[in-house]
Amino acid sequence: MVRNFLDVGDLSCGDLDAVLGAAALPLPELPRAMEGCSAALVFEKPSLRTRNAAEMAVVALGGHPVYIQDSEVGIAKREEPEDIAMVLAEYHSAICARVMRHETLERMAQALDGYEPHVGRREEVPVVNLLSDLSHPSQAVADMLTIQQTVGGPEGKVLAYIGDANNVCRSLMEIGAMKGMRLRAASPPGYGLDPDDLERIGRLGGEVEVTTDPAEAAAGADVIYTDVWTSMGDEGEAEIRREVFKGYTVDEELLGSAGRDAVVMHCLPAHRGEEITGGVLNGPQSVAFRQAGNRLPAVAAILLWTFGAIG
Repeated sequence: MVRNFLDVGDLSCGDLDAVLGAAALPLPELPRAMEGCSAALVFEKPSLRTRNAAEMAVVALGGHPVYIQDSEVGIAKREEPEDIAMVLAEYHSAICARVMRHETLERMAQALDGYEPHVGRREEVPVVNLLSDLSHPSQAVADMLTIQQTVGGPEGKVLAYIGDANNVCRSLMEIGAMKGMRLRAASPPGYGLDPDDLERIGRLGGEVEVTTDPAEAAAGADVIYTDVWTSMGDEGEAEIRREVFKGYTVDEELLGSAGRDAVVMHCLPAHRGEEITGGVLNGPQSVAFRQAGNRLPAVAAILLWTFGAIG
């Protein structure tokens, strides 16, 4: 059965440990599981970190990445996701996609369930989520790798997310649950995790302390995490969100209420002066740029898992 990676929950706890273990290795020590293979990198949304991480992850595994912009395929406009997936499976050994709607990934994966490429090198071609409106699981793997490198074993540590409970927040809470972290999330009313999110996190073994008070969430935390208030695609709400999220900036005062050795995380890009101050983002407790670097080994390890090389 093909191993797709659409959400953090696609991994068992054992799988997650295997992925994190592989991601922690120096890149030259990873098996070259993609030797002679290629990966289609389909980007409906552009990204600095995701494109560079994904391309170099494929190269690190011995493969050849092919970057494909939405204008070249026209997802659900010029061609349906199912048709795109089956065509790409004829050329490539993996399809990694950064899309507007999570449903696109699900439709691609369903189309390839049982599909046997006529020309391609692999009988089963996995679909890897590089971002959707629902989740950002490759980011979450990089985040957990960073947490393990900076605050030690995650079990029992307090992870506080401040801001819009978006796709990054959902995946972060899910992976935190799987690793036994104490979870908190502070968001304005109407911008927090919904009941479905909390139920999914609960199924993975976690419980989120939900609040509208950033200081309450940050108190004594080991990890403070934030993201932009206005995600790509929501730019029309930017002015409204700036008003709604006043008081949710991760600044020096908020960081001071966290644990003495707390680290600050941000998936980038950052809007200094909005969700985080420049002093905190570039300060000694920030690990945001280490996070960015960890995107590469995280994607490489995920690809190894989809290929059955680990886990």
